[in-house]
Amino acid sequence: MTDDRIIATVELGAGGPQVGVQGLGCMGMSEFYGATDEAAARDTLDAALEAGVTLFDTADAYGRGANEEFLAPFVGAHRDEITLATKFALVRTDDPEYRAVSNDPAYIRTAVEASLRRLSTDVIDLYYMHRRDPAVPLAESVGAMAELVRQGKVRHLGLSEVTGAELREAYAVHPIAALQSEWSLFSRDVEKSAVGAAAELGVTFVPYSPLGRGFLTGAFSDAGKELGEGDFRKYQPRFTGDNARTNAALLAPVREIAAAHGATPAQVALAWVQQRARVHHLPVVPIPGTRKRSRLLENVAATRLVLSADDLDRLEPIAGRVAGDRYPDMSSTATARE
Repeated sequence: MTDDRIIATVELGAGGPQVGVQGLGCMGMSEFYGATDEAAARDTLDAALEAGVTLFDTADAYGRGANEEFLAPFVGAHRDEITLATKFALVRTDDPEYRAVSNDPAYIRTAVEASLRRLSTDVIDLYYMHRRDPAVPLAESVGAMAELVRQGKVRHLGLSEVTGAELREAYAVHPIAALQSEWSLFSRDVEKSAVGAAAELGVTFVPYSPLGRGFLTGAFSDAGKELGEGDFRKYQPRFTGDNARTNAALLAPVREIAAAHGATPAQVALAWVQQRARVHHLPVVPIPGTRKRSRLLENVAATRLVLSADDLDRLEPIAGRVAGDRYPDMSSTATARE
């Protein structure tokens, strides 16, 4: 597949901006996947916009603020052409091992000011709660987020890794434009409740890791050995030892379907997300991440791939056979609260 421009758009929530049906996750440009060639990453940002990508996703936790700072020049140069999404809630310090979650209203007010400063902008288009802290009433957190909308610092609100019940509870406080959670051929937990609630409420779904953190590209057979230093996937259960080998074997139908369509396994995985969302009558904007122009164009071309009913039937069993959890600690994900 060689077409390299997105031609379709989708609305983020009710009355939100129109964005290309595929966005770009920018996390890996600053952290988690090893060293980055900054010039190549900036070229990828430009290539994404040229290809019709308009939703660019970051978070204050990525690189402990470095990813937002990295994006600032691009945001400034194209502010009226893009939809900028960032997040709060994952608290990090100079201690690389430290992780915490905060949904406290006072923290939210501090976090948004810091993100606005790092991004060198006066408004965030889509502001997500990155993770849910059940110790803080959801109405208090979303109420603080809604106040940011009233103040003009944020245009639309989003949530990440919440259950369907939590999404409904939040929506009763203030409209939610987008729900971002992991959704792919390897990870379908969201179909238990979150997908249905989003469809019911008119919330756009933004799948992160739609390529299974790269596993669905077919690049790994024993990822624990093949990944380099600084790559956080070395510590993810699905990329470890026997799990990695088991999961690699699940990709045979993905490869075969890709070959039949003259496509790549990554394109099949991305097309599956788009078509699975349509089954649920749900608007969707996957945000595969990449630092390379070539991969970006490959991913964008997937928006034109149509899988047959037989293709979808062959792919259906994969998620149920995946070995290993998504994270070593699932406590901050929706799965733990279902």
